[in-house]
Amino acid sequence: MKIKFTKLHGAGNDYLYIDGINDIPLCLNADNGSNLFNELAVKISDRHFGVGSDGIIIILPPSSTYESSDSLKSTSGVKPDFRMRMFNADGSEGEMCGNGIRCFAKYVYDKHLTDKKIINIETLAGIKTVEVYLAEGTGTVKEAKVFMGIPEFESGKIPAIFKKREIIEEKITAANKDFTVSCVSMGNPHCVTFVEDVKNFDVHYYGRLIENDAAFPKRINIEFVEKLDDGNVLVRTWERGSGETLACGTGACAVYSVMKKTGKIGSEKNELKVNLYGGTLKISGDLNNGIYMVGPAEEVFDGYFNF
Repeated sequence: MKIKFTKLHGAGNDYLYIDGINDIPLCLNADNGSNLFNELAVKISDRHFGVGSDGIIIILPPSSTYESSDSLKSTSGVKPDFRMRMFNADGSEGEMCGNGIRCFAKYVYDKHLTDKKIINIETLAGIKTVEVYLAEGTGTVKEAKVFMGIPEFESGKIPAIFKKREIIEEKITAANKDFTVSCVSMGNPHCVTFVEDVKNFDVHYYGRLIENDAAFPKRINIEFVEKLDDGNVLVRTWERGSGETLACGTGACAVYSVMKKTGKIGSEKNELKVNLYGGTLKISGDLNNGIYMVGPAEEVFDGYFNF
């Protein structure tokens, strides 16, 4: 079977997009009990034997029934235009992806599935509202702004097994090395830790250990952060199910949220440039009313995969 896909990336975080409305027969849709998407994600994401990506994202119609997330108070009750399902390179399904949802919005706009510039997208983390910005003179999307919701610090909702209600600047140990960590959910779980010289830090070794720590029953994404100045940080992200990626949108929002929570960003400053290996994301907002992310969305190529 040939699977049609489009490869897009947001700041280097690359996914293969599949039109589940027009290009995938209903009998093969994962909603009907098939494990097609899980198996496809593993094979097609392989960078040696497949196309190569951090995972796949499926464009679907909205659910016949849906519930608005309590964490998205400003969009509560909004009817979604599309539904997004994302699968990591190991086949596991993720709740949300910040870079992925920007590219999702670019896909549905550029492929003429919608003419809306403000698009409501249903995810496992609730309904996300994305505003697209067009490249001058082209009619195609260059970047997008996403309302990412209100960060959740309560341990049980991340989820994390911990004695305290919140995990803020607490100690954990990985391979006899102590880390000071703060944990937050941006619709998916994140663990933020500050290190020196992040470029030379062994993200692969410690990322894998922390991801699978017993404290995190659904595993966790880890952001290794070096503060450059009051308005800039350099971040390397270890994503559960995919390993190190060039960028992570929810991770960038997690870093901003933790820095606001711990006073590493002053109360008068409400924007942070999160510099990732794949590019820069601009994060703004506040902890009570929600976080916004602005970043690029770029198409790489179309193709078919023999599956």
